[in-house]
Amino acid sequence: MAGLMISGDTHPILKDDYASEWMGIEVLALDDGHATIRMTLRQEMLNGFGMAHGGMIFAFGDTAFALACNPASPKPGEAGIDTGTITVASGVDINFLRPAFRGQVLTAVANRRASTGRSGLYDIQIYAADPGTGTPTAAQPAAAGPAPAAAVPGELPTDAPAGELVAEFRGRSRTISKK
Repeated sequence: MAGLMISGDTHPILKDDYASEWMGIEVLALDDGHATIRMTLRQEMLNGFGMAHGGMIFAFGDTAFALACNPASPKPGEAGIDTGTITVASGVDINFLRPAFRGQVLTAVANRRASTGRSGLYDIQIYAADPGTGTPTAAQPAAAGPAPAAAVPGELPTDAPAGELVAEFRGRSRTISKK
């Protein structure tokens, strides 16, 4: 896959993530405790009302959550796919705020809010924008590095992606042994 498309080279957990590959997820930014991803809503991602199926929005947010929870290159003593431990969801909540439609570009911004021991708390905002309304494209990539986290936990970053907020996803993580 070319450019920013999802690949095992982007993050080890994506190597065999066929669901995220099928969804066409692109990784825009990765950093410790942060991930920004995007995808375009296709017809097969819609429900019977012609809007994004809630499961597609959830799966998209879950991918951003997983990327933010698991460092691409863990430091010594840190959890990571190559260190014998992984970080998984212990629980999640999602609030759907407005619908998204075929052809819209979704962007998810995930940020760690707290981490203690083996547990963490993450907020993921999911935005929808019509193509060409300010979200970066492959021809016009996002700025290098991660999007800045909110200055105050629970607030949106000041440079939130263009588009309307369609869902708020909150994830609780737990680091466990990889078996």
